[in-house]
Amino acid sequence: MKKHWNEIQPIDHYTVGTHGMLQEYDRKIITFLYQPLIGSVCYSLYMSLWGEVEENRLWSTESTHYHLMNVLSVNLQDVYEARMKLEGIGLLKTFEKKDHEERRFLYELQPPLSPQEFFHDGMLNVYLYRKIGRTHYLRLKKFFTDVSADKHQYTNITRSFQDVFRSEQINFLHHDANMDSETASGEQYMKYGKNDGLALDEVDFDFQLLLSGLSESMVPRKAFTPKVKETVLKLSYLYGIDPLQMKNIVLSSLDADDTIDIELLRKTARDWYGMQTGDQLPDLTARMETKQPAPRDKPLSKEEELIEYLETTSPKDVLSDISNGGSPSKADLQAVEEVLMSQKLPIGVMNVLVQYVLLKTDMKLTKGYMEKIASHWSRKKVTSASEAMNLAKKEHKQYLEWAEGKKETKSNRRRKPIRTEKLPEWFKEEETSNEADASSDEYDFEAEKKKLEEELKNFRK
Repeated sequence: MKKHWNEIQPIDHYTVGTHGMLQEYDRKIITFLYQPLIGSVCYSLYMSLWGEVEENRLWSTESTHYHLMNVLSVNLQDVYEARMKLEGIGLLKTFEKKDHEERRFLYELQPPLSPQEFFHDGMLNVYLYRKIGRTHYLRLKKFFTDVSADKHQYTNITRSFQDVFRSEQINFLHHDANMDSETASGEQYMKYGKNDGLALDEVDFDFQLLLSGLSESMVPRKAFTPKVKETVLKLSYLYGIDPLQMKNIVLSSLDADDTIDIELLRKTARDWYGMQTGDQLPDLTARMETKQPAPRDKPLSKEEELIEYLETTSPKDVLSDISNGGSPSKADLQAVEEVLMSQKLPIGVMNVLVQYVLLKTDMKLTKGYMEKIASHWSRKKVTSASEAMNLAKKEHKQYLEWAEGKKETKSNRRRKPIRTEKLPEWFKEEETSNEADASSDEYDFEAEKKKLEEELKNFRK
């Protein structure tokens, strides 16, 4: 899986749309049937995106992913993984547009399957059964069903349109009505959408191998209707059935008319899987869920660990970690957001900037100083945390002058500054003879170093 920062950044804009109007009943379906499969973060992301679309509208106003991170209180990695899970389960379609250095997304929310479609899907219902157990599964099934009336005992006496209405002949009405009913360019009528089901491809299943093992006399090719092929794909993925094993299952599912009985096909596949696993149902797991790092020849250095932390953590969490888990102030978050949006810095670069400015200004997030450095990094086209660190080391003297320039008095009296600035651990400024001479007895370097190490413990989690 690609790293999320190659696919999405906090400054990337998005617009939310819906594939037809969503209904309140859809909310119940997603809450009770989909949420056990996708988890709470995915559920919250779907509901948050839905909430951005105004009632009786199909599209929202534009927002940034930084807004989503704050609303959900998660980092960008979690937002990206939740988005992919929604795409995979058929609740979201994502469209991307790149315009020079800017990137924009369209998130089109898909309505869920109807309860009948879900409980007869062949995959989702099995995963749900495994997840919540038989008792609660039957309760949910009863929740989404109701008694039906036997219409065969009644006679349909509904009158037709012609029995009730009479048409008056008006020459201009027909023409004008047809002309005025057309929608303008870029517009569409409001309507309810329909879920197309899980998007499965044939990459992992060789249909040609299956058909080559079944002669035309055994199974007519017309028996493989689109619905049958879709069911075969689902069963092969659900139970791990390869084409050669699927051949016998298909043969066992033929009826007297040489057509494939889908319900019998599913039952036969289920029986085959039960014999293989001892009646254990398959479980649904996400490919991106495993976050174990890949084996390394040697452990990461402290600086490499810090870079990974800065690249994968939201600025809000960085501020919280510096405060020993405390919530950042509204003013600090607003300052970070304004700089992030105005200078369009990647998340790793922004985190380095936050860390550097805080430690340089005695843990005070000075917006003006942060903006000045951010503007410099933006012009330098800094794109990663490591690049930001290297530039901070290289330009440290310049940044020091910017910081000291604000301390000058109005009378232009200049005093020799006492160097008491704090630096991040990754900052290893080369000592020069001039700097050694500038150090006075009033500056206890070792004491400051120990104090700094205590403050930076949170960065090495």
